[in-house]
This record gives sequence, structure tokens and C-alpha cells, in this order.
Amino acid sequence: MALLHRADLTPTKLELLNAWLPTKDWYTGPAEPDLEKVGAFRFDDPAGEVGVETMLVRAGDGPLLQVALTYRAAPLAGAERWLIGTTEHSVLGPRWVYDASGDPVYAATLAATILTGAAEAAEEFEVDGVRQVRPNPMQVTGSGHAGVPVPAVTAVLDVSDTHPTRIATDSVTLTVLRVLTGDAAAPGDAPTLTATWPGSPTPHLLAYAG
Repeated sequence: MALLHRADLTPTKLELLNAWLPTKDWYTGPAEPDLEKVGAFRFDDPAGEVGVETMLVRAGDGPLLQVALTYRAAPLAGAERWLIGTTEHSVLGPRWVYDASGDPVYAATLAATILTGAAEAAEEFEVDGVRQVRPNPMQVTGSGHAGVPVPAVTAVLDVSDTHPTRIATDSVTLTVLRVLTGDAAAPGDAPTLTATWPGSPTPHLLAYAG
């Protein structure tokens, strides 16, 4: 479960991404994009400390892009390369926003979701002391099976900042697609993460283990 807050962000997530995405080699849109959010989902950090969100965005009629983000209350040591920017959250205060490919919490939650056949985290808001579920039209599914042992991920050892992005951790390697064309496939019988959303009922490959 992801507990969210009705809050303002300054700058907004899309404003941060408008500045950051054109610096990436795998981005092929305009130099000054005006991004549209197509969908988003979250994973749950078991420790409850790090926000983990994946957004699907598009610039104009360009390709659909997958951007995974982590939100932290303090800088992540040694992760300056992955810092997208900082934002002021009207409830939580300053937040450091990272490209999640360099964050071990993202790698751990992604691996667990893929290998155990789990789904995106349920999203709840607290309004006047009452928690309300926010339905998410985007549905994410891992291809694994419940109860499968998941190797502990405690460190990201290497990242290829390309499309697709390969994340080598101390226990598992993950591959994350940056550009979603709808025709990608995982190699062999690799466990996968796929998603559907309104207007796209056929599952799209987002990531796989291996």
C-alpha cells in the first residue's frame, strides 16, 4: 500500500522531467518537451521510507517513455549521478528525486514484483483521518509466482544508462525498457513485468529479470 498526500510540488514532477529527459541519450523528442503523463503506478517500500513511482510520459507525438523515480527525504549517498532534482512537497517538505535505476530500493521492489507475480501497490489518500483508495486504471503484473524466494537487493553495482537499461545489483540483474514500442519481448523464459492501461489493453513489456 502506498499512502499518498494531497499536496503541491514545486517544481512539479513533469517540470523536473522536462529538464532532465533531453539530457539522456535514449530520449529522441524535442529539446524543450512539454510532457504528457499517460499513466503511473507505484511500488511499496517495505521500510516505508522511499517513494517508488513509475511514470509513462510522452512528448507530443513522440514515443511512449518509461521513467521510474524514487523520492527521498534526504540525499542518497553516492547517487549524485542519478539525481534528477529536488522539489518542495507542501506536506513532506524537501524531496530528492532520483532516476530509480540507480536506487537499490527500486531494484529490490522491482525484483520482488517480477519474481513473485505481484502487482502495483494500492494507492490510498488520508482525508480527515479516513483513508480512501484511489483506483488506478493502469495495471501492472509480474509473471512470477507467490512464495518464490526473492534474493535480497542491497546495492546497485552497475547501470547501463541506455535503452534498455540494465541494472546489475548484488543479487540479480534487471532490464528496464525506456522506450515502449509495444513489440518488445523478453529473452527466453525470463520473468517479466507487463502493464495495461486505458486505450492499451494488450500487455506491454516494461521490464524483466536477467
